[in-house]
Amino acid sequence: MLSTFIIALREGLEASLIVGILIAYLVKTDRRHHLRALWTGVAVAILASLAFGAFLSYTSTELSPRGEELFAGTTSFIAVAFVTWMVFWMKRTARGLRAELQTKAEVAITAGPLALALAAFFAVAREGLETSLFLYTNFKTVGAVSTATLGLILGLALAVGLGIGIYKSAIRIDLGKFFTYSGIALIIIAAGVLSYGIHEFQEFGLLPGTEAFVWDITSWMPKESFIAGLLAGMVGFDTTTSWLQLFAWLTYAGLTLSAYLKPAKTVKAPVSA
Repeated sequence: MLSTFIIALREGLEASLIVGILIAYLVKTDRRHHLRALWTGVAVAILASLAFGAFLSYTSTELSPRGEELFAGTTSFIAVAFVTWMVFWMKRTARGLRAELQTKAEVAITAGPLALALAAFFAVAREGLETSLFLYTNFKTVGAVSTATLGLILGLALAVGLGIGIYKSAIRIDLGKFFTYSGIALIIIAAGVLSYGIHEFQEFGLLPGTEAFVWDITSWMPKESFIAGLLAGMVGFDTTTSWLQLFAWLTYAGLTLSAYLKPAKTVKAPVSA
């Protein structure tokens, strides 16, 4: 539940801020008549994200057990790649995101309502499709669908509420710290998704070490237990964890967190004579 809540909150707030920036720009420049095109693009992006999530779930259920292992492992690796790219992209472009979106909106407005709808669509769809993919893989690691769904709903609801509050200047939060800490949490969750993908590939036979366990504690902590499900969703903990899973988890988390938390290089201004 907690992992899906964090994913939904982080991604949902990013999408809410993007929409809020675009709306504020149209209102500020007295172009309210373009809001319909903007909301059309946002609505289509949300529907596309939901359809993508439904496609992933449907495909997974229609496959054979062997095919489902391969599909789950492949989507896990793709999700980890996308999320890793996303957290570093946000860290790099967060300060200039407003100016970038306003520039794209200005160009789109000159081209017509359809161009503005497409600009809004691609801005929101990027977040939505990534969220659908990452949530699908995280749902597979958690196992408990009911609690994970509750976390998803609560996270999205809070993200929308925060987005509206920030837009209306009713809520003030340190977005820099929020995205930094939530980025750390996403990297830890992604490490767990990576571990799950390796497990699926081991079960399929593409990776070795299926029975080479670091620990096997299923005798006193069943996989279906609440604690095991909570740890699985948060950090990718498995009651039967192989050496390859543990090595991949530690390597990814260590290298990615060290690069993510590394201070940005500051460019020194030239000293005037």
